[in-house]
Amino acid sequence: MEDRPSDRIDSKFRYVLLTAARAEQLMRGARAKLEAVPPKPTTIAMTEIDRDVIEWGYGPSPREQEAAAASEAAAADAAAHAEAAGEDVH
Repeated sequence: MEDRPSDRIDSKFRYVLLTAARAEQLMRGARAKLEAVPPKPTTIAMTEIDRDVIEWGYGPSPREQEAAAASEAAAADAAAHAEAAGEDVH
């Protein structure tokens, strides 16, 4: 394993997480994205990641998740207050 197999991968920890997730997919029956396939799922996963044939993303940031949760909580709170006051919420 190189220090950083791809410019897209920012740490060895992320590389291990991606490899583990991809190896699990392969063990559950996902098809390899390589022509000549190594014999073990972990080796296949590492090779696919090293060659940048796997699409992945970071997902939403914790701040985005917190903002969405706060927004949903505020909407639910407003609906509850409106309902308690006898107003039509819809």
